[in-house]
Amino acid sequence: MPSDRVTGMIEDSNGIFWFHTGEGVSKYNGREFINFLVGADFGSNMVANLFIDSKNVFWVGTWNGVFRFDGEMFHPFSVPYPVVDTKINEDTKNWITGISEDDDGNIWILRDGYGACKYDGKTFTHVLKKDGLHSNNVTQIEFDKAGSVWFGTRVAERDDPDPKKRFGKGGINKMTENAIVSFPEIAGFNNSDVYGIYRDNSDNIWISTIKNGVYRFDGDGFKNYQVPISIMGMWEDRKGNLWLGGAGGLYRINQNGEVINVTTKGPW
Repeated sequence: MPSDRVTGMIEDSNGIFWFHTGEGVSKYNGREFINFLVGADFGSNMVANLFIDSKNVFWVGTWNGVFRFDGEMFHPFSVPYPVVDTKINEDTKNWITGISEDDDGNIWILRDGYGACKYDGKTFTHVLKKDGLHSNNVTQIEFDKAGSVWFGTRVAERDDPDPKKRFGKGGINKMTENAIVSFPEIAGFNNSDVYGIYRDNSDNIWISTIKNGVYRFDGDGFKNYQVPISIMGMWEDRKGNLWLGGAGGLYRINQNGEVINVTTKGPW
C-alpha cells in the first residue's frame, strides 16, 4: 500500500476493495495492490472518503476538494463556496468530510467550514448555519426512512487560536423538507461534536456523542445507551448487533440492548 495512514475502505460491485490513504487511492483486486495518485499536490492525495453512487460514478473526497475517477484518471469537480460568517481554518477549508447520496439520487458533499452542499446533477444547494445548522463544520449526514436529513457538526470555534474561546454550537440537526430543527433537550446534541450517524437495517438512526454515549432514534423518540468512549464508527452485523469503535476501544450493543466492551479476549 502507498501509506500506513488508511482512513477507510469501500467495495465496488465487482468485489474490488478501494482504500483511502494518506498518499492516494489504493485498489486491491484479491491478488495485488494498485496505487493511484489523485493529484500533484499533498492535499489532493490526502484522501478522506470514497463513494460510488447509484449511477456508478466514483467520487473522491480529499483535503483539497472533490474529484471524480473514471477508472484511470481523476478529474477535479468544482463545488462553489458559499458566503459564511464564521472563521475559516485555512488548513482545512478544502477538506471534504463526507460524500453521500439520498434516495432521490442527489449527491451531498460535506465540508469543514462551508456546511453541506446538495448537487442534483445540475445545480448546487447549500445548507448552512444561517439556515439553522448548529455549525458550518459538517462532519456527518444520514437519511431516514421518512425522507428527513440528519446532520452532525462540530464546534467551529475549536479552531480559535485562543483556548478560552473554543466553545460554541455543534451537534445534531434534522432537516425535513426545508425546515431545520435541533434537540435542545438531548445532552451532547447542541454544544459538542458529533462524528457518527448511522441508519441500521431496521431504519433506526444511531447517533454518537463525545461524552453522552450513543442514542437510537426509532422514529418516535430517542433512547440513550451509556457507551463510555467517543465513538467514530458504527456498523450492524447480520445478527442485528451494533458494533461501535472509537478512541478507547470497541463496544457492541446486542439485540437486547446490552452494552458490552469487546477486548482482545472477547467476548466474540
